Amino acid sequence: MTNKENLQEQNGGTSTEAEGEKAGQSDSSPLVYMTTNISADGLMAAYEALEASPAGDVAVKLSTGEPGSNYLRTDLIGGLVQSLDASIVECNTAYGGTRANTAMHYQLAEDHGYTSIAAVDIMDENGSMTLPVTGGDNLAENYVGVNFKNYDYYVILSHFKGHSMAGFGGAIKNISIGIASSEGKSWIHSGGTHNSGWGGEQDAFLESMAEAGKSVVDYLDGNILYINVMNRLSVDCDCNGSPAEPDMHDIGILASFDPVALDQACVDLVYQAEDGSSLIERIESRNGLHTLEQAEKIGLGSREYKMVNIDG
Repeated sequence: MTNKENLQEQNGGTSTEAEGEKAGQSDSSPLVYMTTNISADGLMAAYEALEASPAGDVAVKLSTGEPGSNYLRTDLIGGLVQSLDASIVECNTAYGGTRANTAMHYQLAEDHGYTSIAAVDIMDENGSMTLPVTGGDNLAENYVGVNFKNYDYYVILSHFKGHSMAGFGGAIKNISIGIASSEGKSWIHSGGTHNSGWGGEQDAFLESMAEAGKSVVDYLDGNILYINVMNRLSVDCDCNGSPAEPDMHDIGILASFDPVALDQACVDLVYQAEDGSSLIERIESRNGLHTLEQAEKIGLGSREYKMVNIDG
């Protein structure tokens, strides 16, 4: 068995319903809906497959992205955001760049077209609030932007891609690092040892992402869903303004109510791709699968899932 085949087996997910049955998955496995149609219509179809009913003040959490990055474009996401009458929400970074302070961040959101499709809220512009973390090995609390509490329902809209520190970024990263305030980002990166600057043990960082994400999900108590867009699959994150050019094909749009199942499904699709070697190497070199292991361990979600193709 090759290393790639061995890792595919360890991943535990499946890409088809038939394979799910072979793996012994039960009918209770979370559903992950998928379309290969990466367009505004495809995004809407993935969302509609969930049959969700967001109520109250709805937030769409995405990464506004650095200039020059592969951030999600408004021609792809605008129809969904406007159909939800949602605000686009983000938090400031902790590493410099054009999103490190609120004024620059709002300007970037305008430059990237987000303010033309929705109100934009930098949730930590007025500081942080804390959420309790239950069952974590590193964190007892999580620092998120104080405006997080102003929304009743969250649509977590993520560009799935590689990441220089986490190995990959998807739904779990978006609800942890993404919703964390600037100080909360340092708190997660350091494994709960300091809330300014950088540094920390790698596995503690990966585990802390899962733990911070669980605090968000626990707080929202079901009022959240997740969509991952698998296009422009660079090994680098949208926090990188000069990302490596993708050397693998676009895959599709996936949606689920389970962030662990969703990210696992995306990882599995990368491992199954004939041209996924660069992104696989990035994931493995950062021990990125450990985030999924910790997330399942603490009850954030399931690495088993049932894939539903909605292309017809």
